[in-house]
Amino acid sequence: MMTIKMMVIRKNSLFYKTVNGAHVGDILMSLIETCRHAKVNAYEYLLALLKNIPVMRKNPSAWLPSMDAEPDRTGCPDS
Repeated sequence: MMTIKMMVIRKNSLFYKTVNGAHVGDILMSLIETCRHAKVNAYEYLLALLKNIPVMRKNPSAWLPSMDAEPDRTGCPDS
């Protein structure tokens, strides 16, 4: 099933207008797929990233969607 989804994503990436747009789209699709596998709401996850950019930039690995326990987001105003 994962292979089929990745093939669809690759096919869709052929229609970006610029290389930069394709790069950004690939990053977003990768994050969304990672959220899906970790059973995390992708919309809420991306919204939390945008609301907490300064905190997230200090320790980006703490903000990756995880199938483990809730990550430590010390300093996050939304936590």
